Amino acid sequence: MESKGRILIVDDEPQVRTYLNSVLTEADYDVLEARDGRSALDLLAVNSVDLVITDLVMPEQEGIETIRILRRDYPDVKIIAMSGAFEGRMLHAARLLGASTALQKPVAPDTIINAVRKLLES
Repeated sequence: MESKGRILIVDDEPQVRTYLNSVLTEADYDVLEARDGRSALDLLAVNSVDLVITDLVMPEQEGIETIRILRRDYPDVKIIAMSGAFEGRMLHAARLLGASTALQKPVAPDTIINAVRKLLES
């Protein structure tokens, strides 16, 4: 079966990356993973993606800065920001900086699939 799109997951927690990768792969998406924003940008330099799902709080390069760079350098890429930190208060900032959607962690499988499908079909 052909992939429905390529998604880059950016999260410093290996368990979160594994969980999202599993959910999205099962839904026929092609998935790449990065442990932080800097690694994500390195991957984007050599891979095209349709959507980036990024955590907001990470070491090295956090999600807010990554979203700023994505909007500047990859304006057509859709972005889903996710965070469980600070009761989700950073999600509003992520939306203001260009995230297409913002989700509070933990995220249920159907929530992530619906958000991805909505963005990639728009």
